[in-house]
Amino acid sequence: MPAASRIPRHLAVIMDGNGRWAQQRHRPRIIGHRAGARAVNLCIDFCLDAGIGALTLFAFSSENWGRPEDEVGALMKLFINALDREVDELHRRGVRIGFIGDRSRFSEAIATRMAHAEAVTAGNDRLALNIAASYGGRQDITAAARSLAADVAAGRLRPEDIDEALFDSRTALGDLPPPDLFIRTGGDHRISNFLLWQLAYTELWFTETLWPELDAATLQRALDDYASRERRFGLTGAQVAGAQNGMSPA
Repeated sequence: MPAASRIPRHLAVIMDGNGRWAQQRHRPRIIGHRAGARAVNLCIDFCLDAGIGALTLFAFSSENWGRPEDEVGALMKLFINALDREVDELHRRGVRIGFIGDRSRFSEAIATRMAHAEAVTAGNDRLALNIAASYGGRQDITAAARSLAADVAAGRLRPEDIDEALFDSRTALGDLPPPDLFIRTGGDHRISNFLLWQLAYTELWFTETLWPELDAATLQRALDDYASRERRFGLTGAQVAGAQNGMSPA
């Protein structure tokens, strides 16, 4: 386990490979999604054990509504079952659940369960679990811009008062530090419209492992690799080393 100072505060994950996992076994895609739900629990357990304070999972993108109707329907049933089954246990373990994305496209039954999960767990502080559902990074940025524009139009805000910090506060994860580490399973090397604003300086880590095959050893490899990296945030290596030693950069 890396030193505490090198453990990410916030982990973001694209859970890719459920469909291919099922296809390799000549099973329906929904079987892969069910297997992927077990990997979600494993990832949450890992974060709790490692002391990671926030975990954001890309569960369903704004573009995923275009998938075959039967697959979307099965995913929604799986979502309902997971909410009914897992919320009380997550609450008991100190997990605060939040959902980011456009809820207007979900059924009333799902929207009600989402709100209930958030309300029940609102006071927890051991792990902030954010589920990105009907979410897109461009959608997130557009909503933040629209919110600021409305305040300017209403006279509550001057355009010159808008800076990166204020813009960040209007994004979906504005109450959390940006992700330190991003993991994508399934072999693709792209971020697929996920947290476009928040990932500006995030360390990216990709694995061929399909999401249902995720294990603690894979997550540990990601954390070990993260711990070995020098994060410069636009500075030079010498400046970073000087800051770490309590010196002002020249």
